[in-house]
Amino acid sequence: MSIIGACMVPHPPIILPEIGRGEEKKIAETTASYEKAADLVAALKPDTLVIASPHTRMYADWFYIGGGSEGYGSFSQFRAGHVRIHAGYDTEMIRALSDAAGREDFPAGPVEDPDIPLDHGVMIPLYFIQKKYSDFKIVRIGISGLPLTDHYRLGMMIRDCAEQLGRRVFFVASGDLSHKLKKDGPYGFIEEGPVYDTRIMDVMGSGDFKKLFAFDSAFCEKAAECGHRSFVMMAGAFDRTAVDIQRLSHQDVFGVGYGICLYRAASPDPDRNFLDQWAAEESARLARRKAKEDPYVQLARLSVETYIRRGRPLTLREAKRQLDLPDEMLNTAAGAFVSLHKEDQLRGCIGTISACCSCIAEEIIQNGVSACSRDYRFHKVAVSELPLLEYSVDILGEAEDIAGPDQLDVKRYGVIVSCGRKRGLLLPDLEGVDTVEEQIRIASAKAGISEEYDRNIRLQRFEVIRHT
Repeated sequence: MSIIGACMVPHPPIILPEIGRGEEKKIAETTASYEKAADLVAALKPDTLVIASPHTRMYADWFYIGGGSEGYGSFSQFRAGHVRIHAGYDTEMIRALSDAAGREDFPAGPVEDPDIPLDHGVMIPLYFIQKKYSDFKIVRIGISGLPLTDHYRLGMMIRDCAEQLGRRVFFVASGDLSHKLKKDGPYGFIEEGPVYDTRIMDVMGSGDFKKLFAFDSAFCEKAAECGHRSFVMMAGAFDRTAVDIQRLSHQDVFGVGYGICLYRAASPDPDRNFLDQWAAEESARLARRKAKEDPYVQLARLSVETYIRRGRPLTLREAKRQLDLPDEMLNTAAGAFVSLHKEDQLRGCIGTISACCSCIAEEIIQNGVSACSRDYRFHKVAVSELPLLEYSVDILGEAEDIAGPDQLDVKRYGVIVSCGRKRGLLLPDLEGVDTVEEQIRIASAKAGISEEYDRNIRLQRFEVIRHT
């Protein structure tokens, strides 16, 4: 047996009468759809529910799998502590999934911690399901900051473990849609909000799961969704499997999107190998991009690949033998930043505010090494990642003092924020940074400058020439 069915469901606490106290009537359509989801579980009689929740413990580079023998939780944080949820864990499947992750060097595994209660992203689906069917155990999984492709791969591993153990598994993808659908909602409105909801309901309602990879991270962040990674994981569990789909409902009464779709596994379908298809398309796109790289980006790539493959930096002499470097890179000195991206996510970024080397070429070589191996936010780039990396190089102009934020332009100027010996820099025209206020806040945070120092900070601006 394997994945027999799944559901995409939201987790608004207000849907529970014990919490909503009448307000739940405003989302009666969502409640009715939830009842149908529970009916499907009862009809399929799974051995195990795999529940992916964005409110379970989350790591930047690790998938949390609930450990121990059972999980407990209550809705005390929503003033309904008398409503409690309990479920036993499928320890055998957790162990099999952990072993599979270990064999594949995949970043996932259980954490046995009795102090981690069940979160509402897990409990709300269980609240509905356990009223109609309870002869199952659960596997509780958190999302991560890793790329969407890794979430899909984890779904595939879940499917494989289910097949290995002969489990009948039902996948619950718990997640709300955009939280920014109405001006009078708790999170306000942004135009990306309703766009996200329309797109995700079209994708999940049609089963064209390859399109899930096309949601870039900046767009999802602006839309303030919380379920996308859960949905991608569920899609991975259906890799190479045809599905029968029921698109049930979508509501946004409270300014947050609640979408529900149901899925039954049908027959094997080798053409629904969406990760392989996406990887092939990405490989072709990256090849086209690489063919257009200018000498600045070519040098950054050569620096990173040389260092990762052989363990020591590229020399300028080697670079000049392999690349046609223009005179301006060899005879001019300037600060430079090298940025690496992988699958739409930052993978490393290190630079210098002013020149530290004799020429721009040397500056790029050194900062390329640092970006791939010394950015404290990331582990060192692996050889297997090299074909997936995209590069950009920013050459910095001279920094100039400014009187205040009104002399900044988030698209044109980078900013340097200083306070005493603390100094933070942010490049211009970064995806997801749309206002001067955001730019200053992020640069200040990078330097450890808190708001209490606002009156004492020094602002500088600079322009860059960006090579991509």
